[in-house]
Amino acid sequence: MFFSANFVLNSCQKVENKGGSQDHLIMSVLWYQKASEMKAIYYQSFNWAKIRIDQIAENNTNTKKAIVVDIDETMLDNSPFEGNRILSGNDYSKNSWSDWTAKENAKALPGAVDFTIYAKSKDIEVFYISNRSVEDFDATLNNLQKEGFAFADSSHLLLKTNTSSKKARRDIVKENYEIVLLIGDNMEDFSEIFEDRSENYGFGLIEENKDKFGELFILLPNSMYGAWEKELLNNRKNLSNQEKYELRKSKLIGY
Repeated sequence: MFFSANFVLNSCQKVENKGGSQDHLIMSVLWYQKASEMKAIYYQSFNWAKIRIDQIAENNTNTKKAIVVDIDETMLDNSPFEGNRILSGNDYSKNSWSDWTAKENAKALPGAVDFTIYAKSKDIEVFYISNRSVEDFDATLNNLQKEGFAFADSSHLLLKTNTSSKKARRDIVKENYEIVLLIGDNMEDFSEIFEDRSENYGFGLIEENKDKFGELFILLPNSMYGAWEKELLNNRKNLSNQEKYELRKSKLIGY
C-alpha cells in the first residue's frame, strides 16, 4: 500500500529540470558547432545569394545598390559565447556579452567573407545592421576587419542606439541606395512587419511573404536563440529557469 501511494504522489509532482540552468542549449550549440549540415547550409545560402547578385547585376537600373546583412550568426559566429553559458551555468547578461565582443574573436561564418568580396566586385555595397550596442562599435568593427570582410568601415556599420527595431537604420541606407537583398538569421532582419509574432507565432506573415524568401530575403540558421523565443515564454520577463523549462516543454507538439 505504501508503494502504491508513494508512486501516485511522485507521478503527480511536476517534472523538474535536473540539468544545469543553461543545459537547454546543449543540442542547439552542438549542432551549430559540430554538424556539417550547418556549414553546408551557410555555403548553400551564400552561393544562392551570389546567384541573386548576378541576376540583379544583369537587370541594372542605374541606381546605387546595397545589400543589408545582420552580423551575429549571419556574418560572425558567436557560438563560443553560448557554449560558455552552458559550461559556466550563467544566463545571458549585457556585461557577459560585452566581455565576449571585446575579445574581437568571433570567427567568420562559412562563405560570409567571400560573399561580401563578391558583392564588392559587382559594385554592390554591403551594410552591416546589427543590434549590437553602439558601445561595442569599435570592437565589432575591429572583429569584422580582422576576418577580412569587405566594406568593414565606420560608414557601413549601423549598430543599435535606442531601439532594437532595424527599420530606421534600413531607412538610412534607403536614402541613397536601392536595397536589393537582405540577409539574416532573424525575421526582424528583413522587415518591421515581422516584429509582432503574437498571432500564431507569426506563421501567417511568413505565408503572406513566402515569395520573397530566396528573392529578397536570405535566411540563415540559428538554433541557439532568437526573437521567436519570446512567444514561447509568453513574452514574460524575469521568469525562473524552472518556469522557462516548463513553458518550453508545454509548447511541444507530440502525438
